[in-house]
Amino acid sequence: MEANREKYAADISSIKEAHERIKPYIHITPVLTSESLNSISGRSLFFKCECFQKGGAFKFRGACNAVLSLDPEQAAKGVVTHSSGNHAAALALAAKLQGIPAYIVVPKGAPKCKVDNVIRYGGKVIWSESTMSSREEVAAKVLQETGSVLIHPYNDGRIISGQGTIALELLEQIQEMDAIVVPISGGGLISGVALAAKSIKPSIRIIAAEPKGADDAAKSKVAGKIITLPLTKTIADGLRASLGDLTWPVVRDLVDDVITLEDCEIIEAMRMCYEILKVSVEPSGAIGLAAVLSNSFRNNVSWRDCKNIGIVLSGGNVDLGSLWDSFKSSK
Repeated sequence: MEANREKYAADISSIKEAHERIKPYIHITPVLTSESLNSISGRSLFFKCECFQKGGAFKFRGACNAVLSLDPEQAAKGVVTHSSGNHAAALALAAKLQGIPAYIVVPKGAPKCKVDNVIRYGGKVIWSESTMSSREEVAAKVLQETGSVLIHPYNDGRIISGQGTIALELLEQIQEMDAIVVPISGGGLISGVALAAKSIKPSIRIIAAEPKGADDAAKSKVAGKIITLPLTKTIADGLRASLGDLTWPVVRDLVDDVITLEDCEIIEAMRMCYEILKVSVEPSGAIGLAAVLSNSFRNNVSWRDCKNIGIVLSGGNVDLGSLWDSFKSSK
């Protein structure tokens, strides 16, 4: 894969460099196992718990790598992004650790717990309308006014390299791995994981997990080109983005399959994470387990030899306000 340095936005070298760069700042997240979930799935499952990462999600890896890659003159002017979720908080935290400003364009209706994280980490929140055009328009205005640097949530080689560090750690923690199941949205996470994992172990399978209500990646794989959806509808708010021109080539070439899941399957997997693994995950984080438990995975002969499966629990930022309110009302 070294020959693909020009072909893809990242490679194993840039991912290893990213790991050295961000190692002093990130958590090396643990891998959890559960005999109960192994029994239910009929496989050995290894959960890479990025829900325990700083900021509560894997996004801190890429954001940290992007911020640390800036030269001092660029960094001094700050960074800007438009995001409704974990990238927003991750970039705010990465910027705070470097003592530089972070301007975060947040669409109205974004999950409260994720906006609260941005504010907690010192990010300057600028509101936009919920449409992508409004987000981009407001971000462009902030760029013009501040001279700050745009850090895209996923369509950026620095971001992809940072996310790929997950696979470096996972394959060091668990060597005997047949497949890794990864949530897919814009494709930054799965691109990094695929590039790293297939460089280290070419035979490993990389499987994407995607909501049926936001199945642009599955449609794109079938069509052989990027397909964008006019509307998405899923409980997994972190999986509503479309593939970018930097992530699509990796997804096209290195992702072995895309499994699509109904929201009810995602919610059931989320419940299992809480009740059996004792881990708080958001819907986007639980979708990998949903994929492994789905009939489309279980009944596919292509995956029968995949006995040891890594699952990336990508994040744990879920708004539990209604849960605590239900406890109060039950008194």
